[in-house]
Amino acid sequence: MARVPEQLCLLTVHAHPDDEASKGAGTVARYSREGIRTVLVTCTGGEEGDILNPVMDRPEVRENLARIRQEELANAAKIIGYDEVVLLGYRDSGMPGSEANARPDNFANADFDEAVGKLVEVIRRERPQVIVTYNDEQSGYPHPDHLKVHEISVPAFHRAGDPDWLPELGDPWQPSKLYYTVWSRRRIEELHQKMLELGIESPFTEDWFKRPSQDHRITTRVPVGEFYDVRRQALLAHATQVDPNSPFWFGLPDDVARTVHPYDDYVLAHSHVPTEIPEDDLFAGLR
Repeated sequence: MARVPEQLCLLTVHAHPDDEASKGAGTVARYSREGIRTVLVTCTGGEEGDILNPVMDRPEVRENLARIRQEELANAAKIIGYDEVVLLGYRDSGMPGSEANARPDNFANADFDEAVGKLVEVIRRERPQVIVTYNDEQSGYPHPDHLKVHEISVPAFHRAGDPDWLPELGDPWQPSKLYYTVWSRRRIEELHQKMLELGIESPFTEDWFKRPSQDHRITTRVPVGEFYDVRRQALLAHATQVDPNSPFWFGLPDDVARTVHPYDDYVLAHSHVPTEIPEDDLFAGLR
């Protein structure tokens, strides 16, 4: 494998513990193995997460969910290969209409410039060439924290390089590329069809196919087939959030699942370097 310059860095921004495992874990594992520095920013503690694994739905777990989710995050990040995990320190916002959603200390209600500034400070310190964040189109699952991740990431990408914007947060650094991570319609269709082919009940109901497709916007497909086991183990590390018997995550046999859509899909939102579309590398144009 070709040697990668030590200064290359990938920074990913996620809303809750477990999002780093379900979105792009294979990509991060790939670049970590290549020697690229990988940094995870997690914006909330995930305090409002439902316990989806029946084995973990116990009083002592519910009472200590915030601490346990931090432990799960640390384990998953280690499995994936992250070099650094940064916690922005906000509380999980819960869903609209919930009690948690009205709390002033949650992420959704955080002061905009304050939240952008926290992320800018991380960017200037870590100096990533590539940032991965959430899509501008999230109507399929409009969680307030996911929406906020997008809202702060785009201005942070631009402001980090502005020497006049809060210089006390560090020396300016302009990342080269900003990507949105997406779950493609093609991925869902291929998983669904393979389950039907094998006589397995598919969890992808009609509602999944009513969600807006982003496939026409995808610019970049990173091959991650060899890192299927990393993603699987990272998901399982989130024992409160991921049921090991879930047909959604683990409905196909492992030897089959690793061959079905072995890519992570991205939309290149902003680039300060020339690159040819379609890409198969988030660092295209940088090496």
